[in-house]
Amino acid sequence: MVKVVAINISEQRGIPKTTVSEGEFITDFGLKGDAHAGNWHRQVSFLGQESIDKMKALGIKDLGAGQFAENITTEGIVLYSLPIGTRLDINGVIFEVTQIGKECHQGCAIFQQIGKCVMPKEGIFARVIQGGTVRPGDEITIEK
Repeated sequence: MVKVVAINISEQRGIPKTTVSEGEFITDFGLKGDAHAGNWHRQVSFLGQESIDKMKALGIKDLGAGQFAENITTEGIVLYSLPIGTRLDINGVIFEVTQIGKECHQGCAIFQQIGKCVMPKEGIFARVIQGGTVRPGDEITIEK
C-alpha cells in the first residue's frame, strides 16, 4: 500500500520540520502554517521513507520524518520516478507534481554532516489542486 507516513510543518524556512497529527492543505497555497506555502510551484514537498532509510544506512541513525524539511513523508512509492504533472490523491486532497528534486541551498545540515543528502535528487514538489485534510496512514492514489 502506498501511504502517508507523516505530515511535517515549520513556521520558518531552512530548518527541519515538526511532525503533526494532521495537515490542512489549501488549494493553490499549500500546507496551512508552513513557511513554504504560497502561490508558487513548490507549495508542498514530499520525500519517501525509503529515501530517509538510505541516509540511515549511511550512518545517521537518528533521522526521522521532517528532517529533510519535507511536508509529507510517504511509503511504498518511488516518488522521484513520477513524471511532472502526475496527480496524487490523498483522502480527496489532490496534488500535482511540479518538480523533481531541487538545488541544495548552501549544503543542508545533513549534507554537512555526511557529505550527501537525498532531498535534492529524491524529493518532489507539488501544488495543491484540491484542498482538504491529510493524516498519517492515509492511502495515496496515483493518477497519471
